[in-house]
Amino acid sequence: MGGTKILVALSLCLMVSSALGQGSQKRLSVRIQLLLIYQAQQCRINRLTSSEPNQRVECEGGLIELWDETEEQFQCSGIHAMRVTVQHNSLSLPNFHPFPRLVYIERGEGILGVTFPGCPETYDSSGRQEEGIRGDEQREFGHQKDLHQKVHRFTRGDIIAIPPGAVHWCYNDGNEEVVTVIVNDLNNPSNQLDQTFRSFYLAGGVERSSEQRGKHTQQQFNNILRPFDPELLSEAFDVPEDLVRKMQQTENRGLIVRVDKGEMRILSPGSEQDYDDERRRKYVGLDVNGLEETICTMRLRHNLDNRREADVYSRHGGRLNIVNEHKLPILRHLDMSVEKGNMFPNTIYSPHWAVNSHSVVYVTRGEAHVQVVGNNGQSVMDDRVNEGEMFVIPQYFTVSVKAGSNGFEYVSFKTTSSPMKSPMVGYTSVLRAMPVQVLTNAYQISPSEAHQLKYNREHQTFFLPSRGGKSRRF
Repeated sequence: MGGTKILVALSLCLMVSSALGQGSQKRLSVRIQLLLIYQAQQCRINRLTSSEPNQRVECEGGLIELWDETEEQFQCSGIHAMRVTVQHNSLSLPNFHPFPRLVYIERGEGILGVTFPGCPETYDSSGRQEEGIRGDEQREFGHQKDLHQKVHRFTRGDIIAIPPGAVHWCYNDGNEEVVTVIVNDLNNPSNQLDQTFRSFYLAGGVERSSEQRGKHTQQQFNNILRPFDPELLSEAFDVPEDLVRKMQQTENRGLIVRVDKGEMRILSPGSEQDYDDERRRKYVGLDVNGLEETICTMRLRHNLDNRREADVYSRHGGRLNIVNEHKLPILRHLDMSVEKGNMFPNTIYSPHWAVNSHSVVYVTRGEAHVQVVGNNGQSVMDDRVNEGEMFVIPQYFTVSVKAGSNGFEYVSFKTTSSPMKSPMVGYTSVLRAMPVQVLTNAYQISPSEAHQLKYNREHQTFFLPSRGGKSRRF
């Protein structure tokens, strides 16, 4: 993916150079060389390893953990990953970013707001009666107008798509912590800046940094309103200057803040009925007409834990749920997708490679033995991965996975909206598609042995049960 984008950029540079003078051509030639050097440095992968976050940003109402973006595997794939924990009755403050983001809800439930520029305010929370608010405050709020864009209720197992530039916030109104795993595609064409991770916060901030939080924490997380002249903002918003100064304060609360009981007066859809109705609309085709295809009304989430929606299922191997641009149309605009795999104990994920994407794999449960081989035939990964760890499988690198004795569950984020795999085993494998004589001469084997390679797993696909017998479901 990243290599394709570099080649496109080089092609455009060469086209432009033909219309420039000699001096400009020399400068352009230098830039092209720098691009080639950058790409070579970016994807020179000799070793892949699974890792956990190495930076922490502690906040009043939660925790932000970040994986090391300088790791070779993340730089090659152009990916930045983080894990965010929001405590009960806490608010993750509004922010936006210049690249698309996929959010997986590992635990908990709550409310998400995503604001699209230019979209109408379709929700009206004016005059709502809220519990836990004093009578005088209730009367004051009841007479005030509160129109806002749609808010979304999420639950465990949801994948949420957040487009670049869309301001979003999250509120935990459940009874347990909300834990999310977030993957940002820094290589996406929507990001016209460099490959540095950036988030622009409209409130809060981290004033103090430490070695534990990383050297660039303060640059990443600060209130963008704070440096502005209060008098200028006061005039722009047509509000008192004291109010602007309150907006600019951080009070060392961080980027996730606690909310006093009763203060979050948000009109949100019913947790179950509206969620089920929205899922039913998808199956009767309403998401492909003119109304539903507008960016303002597109679905942003899809649940990965529904067994009935499994795209690959084996009674003795496991199941695979894939969410691509067809299940969640907004992914077409983000050029990202995701899959969730549940592998039964000792099951083997057939050796395969991804044709059109990198894969960023996060382990949600269990353990597995992972082997990855690069283009030079050298092993770049041969490790056991565990719950809470993440690793990258680069495009075209061949991978095979064997689940541990307790099974293996993972979420894999893809850098394309319509991912394709090429398996080496099973009825859709590349070896089965070749003539027997090609295999006999390629591997110096007999025709009967070539026949075994082609057809011993002919009724199976990606998940291969262990030879030791049937695997236990989990």
